[in-house]
Amino acid sequence: MLGCDAKAVHTMSTALWGTLADVSEKDEASKLCLILEDIPRSALESFVSDFAILQTQERLMQHLPELKRISVSILETGPALVMEATQRTPDELAEKQKRTSEKYDQTTCIASLKSFIQRIVIQENACPYTKSVEIAATGLEAKGVQPGPVAYRFSDTADGARTLAVFWDCVCELLSTPETTISTTMLSLPGIGPGTSPQSLERFSAVMEIVSRYLCLYRGDSSFGLVHFHPAYDRDQIHPVHRPAYGHLPPRSWLRPMLRRNGNTAEATSLTDADLALSDHQRRAPFTAINILRATQLNAAAGPKSIVDLEVADGVFEKASGILLYSRNAIALARIGKETLEAGLKADRAIFLQNGRSSVPIVSHQEPLAVEESKTTAAVAVAPPVAEDTASATATYITKKEYQELLSEFAAVSNKLKELELKLIKLNVKD
Repeated sequence: MLGCDAKAVHTMSTALWGTLADVSEKDEASKLCLILEDIPRSALESFVSDFAILQTQERLMQHLPELKRISVSILETGPALVMEATQRTPDELAEKQKRTSEKYDQTTCIASLKSFIQRIVIQENACPYTKSVEIAATGLEAKGVQPGPVAYRFSDTADGARTLAVFWDCVCELLSTPETTISTTMLSLPGIGPGTSPQSLERFSAVMEIVSRYLCLYRGDSSFGLVHFHPAYDRDQIHPVHRPAYGHLPPRSWLRPMLRRNGNTAEATSLTDADLALSDHQRRAPFTAINILRATQLNAAAGPKSIVDLEVADGVFEKASGILLYSRNAIALARIGKETLEAGLKADRAIFLQNGRSSVPIVSHQEPLAVEESKTTAAVAVAPPVAEDTASATATYITKKEYQELLSEFAAVSNKLKELELKLIKLNVKD
C-alpha cells in the first residue's frame, strides 16, 4: 500500500509512472496499491482505460515489451490504483538484459547534445529564438517572454515506464520554476532506441508516442510543446506518416505545399525528394532527446495567426502551423547538403560514442570525419592548430581522465558565461 499526496494531474502522473517504473524494473511478480485521495476518480479511470487500450495496440506494444507484463486497474472501494506485474520469463529476462546492457556518461552525453544544438539550432538558425546552448527564448521580450537558462536533464534508463516518470519529473520542475530560472528543458535519453538501426528508430518512435500520448491525455499539451530527437530520425517512418504526430516534424508530404504557401514556389518545384528528406536533420541529434517547451514561448514565437488551412492535396486541407520556420529550414538544410550534414552528425555522435572507452576521441571542427564510430578505438588524435605553412601536424593523445578534467573545466566556464549572458540580457532590457 502506497500513499500519494498528489493534488494535480502533473504530480499524479509523476507518481503513477514512477510506481509503474518500479514495478517494470523488477523481475519478480509484484502487486501494489497506489492511493490517491485527492485525485478525482474520473482522472484515474481515464488512465486505466487508456493503459488498457495501449496494451491492445500491437503496433506499439511490439516495441514496448516491458509493459506487456503489467496490468493496472482501479480499486472499486476507493481512489486508488492496483498495479500488478507477472514474473519475467526467460525470454523477457533476455530481452531486458539486451536492452539494459549499455551505460552512458551524463557529462559526455550533454556535451554531445550541446554540439548538435550549436551546429543545427544556432549555427544554422533552425530556431531563431535560440542564440546560445545555455540561454533560450531570446528576442521574445516584447511579447512578454523573458530569456532564461536551458535545463539539461539526463537519464540513462532503457525502460519505457521510467522514461515517462523522468519526463513528468521535468514537467513538474518546469511548472514549479519561473521561466527566468528555467526557460526550457532538454532531456537526454540515450538508452531509448540507441543506435541508428530501423529497430532503434521504431523503439524511439513508440516510446516518444506514449510520452506525447500521456501528456495530451490530460491536456498537458495546452501548457507544453514537445520536440523529439533521434540520430536516425526519419519522418516517413513516424506514425502516422501523412498526418501530424505530436512532437514531430510535419509530414514530409506537406513540405512542398508549405513551401508554396510560404511563397517559395521556385524551391517547391526545384528541390528533389532527396533534398526535402534532409529536413529530418533538424531532429537528428546524437541520441534520443526531448525538448520540453513552455506553451507561452511557443505562442509568442508563432504569433496569433500561425495556424492556417494548408492544401496538402487537390481539394484536401489540413490545419498546419510553423510554415515559415519549416519552409526556411527545409531550404537551408537542402543547401547545406547531405555530405556536410552527415559529417556533422557523425562528429556529434563521436563525442557521444566515446563513452566507456579507455581513451576518449576528440573531434576537431576542421576534421569532423577523423573519428570512426568504432567501439574498439583505444585513443584518438587531438588535432592541434595547423600552421599556415604546413599541411599536417603531429598528433598527440589524451586519456579518458584527462578528457573528463577538460570537460569539467568547460562546464565551469560555460556556467560563468551563462551568468554573464543573463546579466547582459537584463541590462539590455532595462536600457
